[in-house]
Amino acid sequence: MQTLGYYNGSYGPLDQMTVPMLDRACTFGDGVYDAAYSRNYRIFTLDEHVDRFYCSAAALDIKLEQTKEELGGILGSMLRKMDSGECFVYWQATRGAALRSHTYPDPVQRANLWIMLRPAGVLPLDRRLKLITVEDTRYLHCNIKTLNLLPNCMAAEQAKRAGADEAVFHRSGRVTEGTSKNCHIIKDGVFITAPTDNLILAGVARAHLLRACAALGIPTEIRPFTLEELFAADEVVMSSAGCFGLAAECIDGRPVGGKAPELLARLHRYLWDEFITETA
Repeated sequence: MQTLGYYNGSYGPLDQMTVPMLDRACTFGDGVYDAAYSRNYRIFTLDEHVDRFYCSAAALDIKLEQTKEELGGILGSMLRKMDSGECFVYWQATRGAALRSHTYPDPVQRANLWIMLRPAGVLPLDRRLKLITVEDTRYLHCNIKTLNLLPNCMAAEQAKRAGADEAVFHRSGRVTEGTSKNCHIIKDGVFITAPTDNLILAGVARAHLLRACAALGIPTEIRPFTLEELFAADEVVMSSAGCFGLAAECIDGRPVGGKAPELLARLHRYLWDEFITETA
């Protein structure tokens, strides 16, 4: 199949799938999600994404019906129905279906499981990004991968209208993350990334970047950094499931980065080799 959707055991082409109006995703965005990419019908870093998915659900007290192993099995079986083994694999769980009420349904509803697949590949690592900065006005639970993404969508559209690829959020000068990516900098040979507090999502690709640095002997610092440091960085690096560590070429129209190409190339080789090996 070209595209594939799933809802509580029913599946079919995405454009033919329907969900109940009373699903709490429709009224409150009451759910959590995660996503990964596949190659050769193998989902890259699946266990790490599933672990984060269950942590997000627990943080919102959403009761998942499937075990982690069962969810992985469902995702794998859905992927094998696709015409291409190179896909974007997305899944989410919502807090059941019930009449609209701000309080949680009583008795506790079974979580509704959604899955969506479409052909897509990870971005080539030699591409450079154009970024803009946006004041971070999101709520203070950014560590939970919740469905409430309207501020992210608004900032992403702002970036698109500015001819940029991504927006970088900041709170009173402290850089947090992108609309769908973590943000890091390289300065004087040190890889610097923000701490995984409530202001950013603990990215799987971020964790792999830190592991790559450890394997390559590249020093790291986990600490907040500022807009001033962002513009002065030797490299600005954005990471997500679909782009393991793309560097920026400009921010708000000002040239940035390009000062640590050899270090960046070492990281890229390590990350790409890991991806190719794990999805062989």
